[in-house]
Amino acid sequence: MILDFYAQFTGGTTGVGNSDNITDSPTTGTQTSSVQVDIGVGLETVTNPLGAAIPTPAGGAGARDLGVGDTPSLKILVEVVNTFTGGTNLQVNIQGAPDNGSGSPGSYTVYATGPVVVEANLVAGARLLEIDLPRPPTGVALPRFLQLGYISSGTHGAGKLRGNIVLDRFDQVGSQSATLSGYPAGINIAN
Repeated sequence: MILDFYAQFTGGTTGVGNSDNITDSPTTGTQTSSVQVDIGVGLETVTNPLGAAIPTPAGGAGARDLGVGDTPSLKILVEVVNTFTGGTNLQVNIQGAPDNGSGSPGSYTVYATGPVVVEANLVAGARLLEIDLPRPPTGVALPRFLQLGYISSGTHGAGKLRGNIVLDRFDQVGSQSATLSGYPAGINIAN
Protein backbone atom coordinates (compact mmCIF):
# COMPACT_ATOMS: atom_id res chain seq x y z
CA MET A 1 0.00 0.00 0.00
CA ILE A 2 1.32 3.44 -0.90
CA LEU A 3 0.85 6.13 1.76
CA ASP A 4 1.55 9.82 1.20
CA PHE A 5 2.01 12.15 4.18
CA TYR A 6 0.42 14.94 2.11
CA ALA A 7 -2.71 12.82 1.63
CA GLN A 8 -3.20 12.03 5.33
CA PHE A 9 -6.24 13.27 7.26
CA THR A 10 -5.05 12.38 10.76
CA GLY A 11 -2.20 13.18 13.15
CA GLY A 12 -2.48 16.96 13.26
CA THR A 13 -1.92 19.19 16.26
CA THR A 14 -5.46 20.60 16.54
CA GLY A 15 -8.91 19.29 17.42
CA VAL A 16 -9.05 15.51 17.64
CA GLY A 17 -5.41 15.09 16.56
CA ASN A 18 -2.85 13.43 18.80
CA SER A 19 0.14 15.51 17.61
CA ASP A 20 1.83 12.22 16.69
CA ASN A 21 1.73 12.79 12.90
CA ILE A 22 -0.34 9.61 12.58
CA THR A 23 -3.67 9.40 14.46
CA ASP A 24 -6.87 11.15 15.54
CA SER A 25 -9.01 10.39 18.60
CA PRO A 26 -12.63 11.43 18.07
CA THR A 27 -14.49 11.48 21.38
CA THR A 28 -18.14 12.57 21.14
CA GLY A 29 -20.67 14.23 18.86
CA THR A 30 -19.73 15.50 15.40
CA GLN A 31 -16.05 16.31 14.86
CA THR A 32 -13.68 16.60 11.90
CA SER A 33 -10.23 15.25 11.15
CA SER A 34 -7.26 17.19 12.45
CA VAL A 35 -5.86 17.67 8.93
CA GLN A 36 -7.55 19.13 5.85
CA VAL A 37 -5.95 17.81 2.67
CA ASP A 38 -5.38 20.68 0.24
CA ILE A 39 -5.45 19.25 -3.28
CA GLY A 40 -4.77 22.68 -4.77
CA VAL A 41 -7.60 22.96 -7.28
CA GLY A 42 -8.00 26.58 -8.31
CA LEU A 43 -5.81 29.63 -8.58
CA GLU A 44 -4.58 32.17 -6.10
CA THR A 45 -2.69 35.39 -6.69
CA VAL A 46 0.93 35.67 -5.60
CA THR A 47 2.98 38.85 -5.74
CA ASN A 48 6.46 38.48 -7.27
CA PRO A 49 9.50 40.44 -5.97
CA LEU A 50 8.77 43.24 -8.47
CA GLY A 51 5.26 43.69 -7.07
CA ALA A 52 3.39 42.13 -10.00
CA ALA A 53 0.37 39.91 -9.23
CA ILE A 54 0.76 36.47 -10.78
CA PRO A 55 -2.01 33.85 -10.78
CA THR A 56 -0.52 30.55 -9.58
CA PRO A 57 -1.92 27.12 -8.70
CA ALA A 58 -3.54 27.13 -5.27
CA GLY A 59 -1.47 25.74 -2.44
CA GLY A 60 1.73 26.58 -4.31
CA ALA A 61 2.17 23.08 -5.69
CA GLY A 62 -0.41 22.84 -8.45
CA ALA A 63 -3.58 20.83 -8.50
CA ARG A 64 -3.20 17.16 -7.68
CA ASP A 65 -5.00 14.88 -10.11
CA LEU A 66 -6.83 12.41 -7.91
CA GLY A 67 -8.00 10.44 -10.94
CA VAL A 68 -11.57 9.81 -9.82
CA GLY A 69 -12.88 6.80 -11.71
CA ASP A 70 -9.47 5.57 -12.88
CA THR A 71 -8.25 2.03 -12.45
CA PRO A 72 -6.58 1.60 -10.07
CA SER A 73 -8.44 4.26 -8.21
CA LEU A 74 -7.24 6.12 -5.14
CA LYS A 75 -8.95 4.84 -2.00
CA ILE A 76 -10.06 6.40 1.26
CA LEU A 77 -8.90 4.16 4.11
CA VAL A 78 -9.76 4.87 7.75
CA GLU A 79 -8.73 2.19 10.21
CA VAL A 80 -8.53 1.81 13.98
CA VAL A 81 -4.97 1.86 15.33
CA ASN A 82 -5.75 1.59 19.09
CA THR A 83 -9.00 0.02 20.35
CA PHE A 84 -11.81 2.43 21.32
CA THR A 85 -13.46 2.23 24.76
CA GLY A 86 -16.31 3.92 26.59
CA GLY A 87 -18.49 5.07 23.69
CA THR A 88 -21.44 3.58 21.84
CA ASN A 89 -20.52 3.76 18.14
CA LEU A 90 -18.61 5.70 15.47
CA GLN A 91 -19.27 6.58 11.84
CA VAL A 92 -16.85 8.24 9.40
CA ASN A 93 -17.55 10.27 6.26
CA ILE A 94 -15.48 12.02 3.59
CA GLN A 95 -16.19 15.71 2.94
CA GLY A 96 -15.02 18.22 0.35
CA ALA A 97 -15.04 22.02 0.15
CA PRO A 98 -14.15 24.53 -2.57
CA ASP A 99 -11.80 27.46 -2.02
CA ASN A 100 -13.68 30.36 -0.40
CA GLY A 101 -11.80 32.85 -2.57
CA SER A 102 -9.07 33.61 -0.05
CA GLY A 103 -7.25 30.27 0.10
CA SER A 104 -9.34 28.76 2.90
CA PRO A 105 -12.09 26.12 2.77
CA GLY A 106 -15.63 27.14 1.91
CA SER A 107 -18.58 25.08 3.14
CA TYR A 108 -17.96 21.35 3.37
CA THR A 109 -20.28 18.83 1.68
CA VAL A 110 -20.45 15.15 2.64
CA TYR A 111 -19.47 12.99 -0.37
CA ALA A 112 -19.84 9.51 1.17
CA THR A 113 -20.57 8.02 4.59
CA GLY A 114 -19.39 4.71 6.02
CA PRO A 115 -21.39 2.32 8.20
CA VAL A 116 -22.14 2.90 11.89
CA VAL A 117 -19.65 0.71 13.78
CA VAL A 118 -20.55 -0.31 17.34
CA GLU A 119 -17.99 0.12 20.11
CA ALA A 120 -17.36 -3.63 20.46
CA ASN A 121 -16.11 -3.67 16.84
CA LEU A 122 -13.86 -0.60 17.15
CA VAL A 123 -10.80 -2.76 17.74
CA ALA A 124 -7.27 -2.34 16.37
CA GLY A 125 -7.27 -3.20 12.66
CA ALA A 126 -10.98 -2.51 12.08
CA ARG A 127 -11.65 -0.58 8.87
CA LEU A 128 -14.28 2.12 9.30
CA LEU A 129 -14.27 3.57 5.79
CA GLU A 130 -12.64 1.94 2.78
CA ILE A 131 -14.01 3.19 -0.50
CA ASP A 132 -12.82 4.54 -3.83
CA LEU A 133 -12.31 8.30 -3.69
CA PRO A 134 -15.82 9.53 -4.53
CA ARG A 135 -16.79 12.12 -7.11
CA PRO A 136 -18.33 15.34 -5.81
CA PRO A 137 -22.14 15.04 -5.74
CA THR A 138 -24.04 16.54 -8.70
CA GLY A 139 -24.25 20.32 -8.48
CA VAL A 140 -21.38 20.62 -5.98
CA ALA A 141 -18.25 22.61 -6.92
CA LEU A 142 -14.95 20.78 -7.36
CA PRO A 143 -13.19 20.59 -4.00
CA ARG A 144 -9.87 22.13 -3.12
CA PHE A 145 -10.00 20.71 0.42
CA LEU A 146 -10.91 17.24 1.72
CA GLN A 147 -11.44 16.17 5.34
CA LEU A 148 -12.97 13.34 7.36
CA GLY A 149 -16.06 13.78 9.51
CA TYR A 150 -16.54 11.72 12.67
CA ILE A 151 -19.99 11.07 14.15
CA SER A 152 -19.81 9.51 17.63
CA SER A 153 -22.51 8.35 20.02
CA GLY A 154 -21.53 8.18 23.65
CA THR A 155 -18.12 9.39 24.75
CA HIS A 156 -15.01 7.45 23.75
CA GLY A 157 -12.46 7.40 26.56
CA ALA A 158 -9.68 5.95 24.43
CA GLY A 159 -8.99 4.93 20.87
CA LYS A 160 -7.03 6.14 17.88
CA LEU A 161 -7.63 5.94 14.15
CA ARG A 162 -5.66 6.72 11.02
CA GLY A 163 -7.11 8.08 7.78
CA ASN A 164 -5.37 8.34 4.41
CA ILE A 165 -5.87 8.53 0.69
CA VAL A 166 -4.03 5.40 -0.46
CA LEU A 167 -3.06 3.61 -3.64
CA ASP A 168 -2.62 -0.14 -4.08
CA ARG A 169 -4.30 -1.02 -0.80
CA PHE A 170 -3.03 -4.41 0.42
CA ASP A 171 -5.80 -6.54 1.88
CA GLN A 172 -5.17 -9.65 3.92
CA VAL A 173 -8.36 -11.63 4.51
CA GLY A 174 -8.90 -12.67 8.12
CA SER A 175 -5.96 -12.90 10.48
CA GLN A 176 -2.37 -12.95 9.29
CA SER A 177 -2.27 -16.33 7.61
CA ALA A 178 0.48 -18.13 5.76
CA THR A 179 -1.37 -17.83 2.46
CA LEU A 180 -1.84 -14.50 0.72
CA SER A 181 -5.55 -14.94 0.04
CA GLY A 182 -6.30 -16.41 3.45
CA TYR A 183 -7.62 -19.60 1.83
CA PRO A 184 -5.76 -22.91 2.16
CA ALA A 185 -4.44 -24.57 -0.98
CA GLY A 186 -6.78 -27.10 -2.59
CA ILE A 187 -4.04 -29.63 -3.28
CA ASN A 188 -0.77 -29.95 -1.36
CA ILE A 189 2.08 -31.84 -3.01
CA ALA A 190 5.04 -32.79 -0.85
CA ASN A 191 8.39 -32.00 -2.42
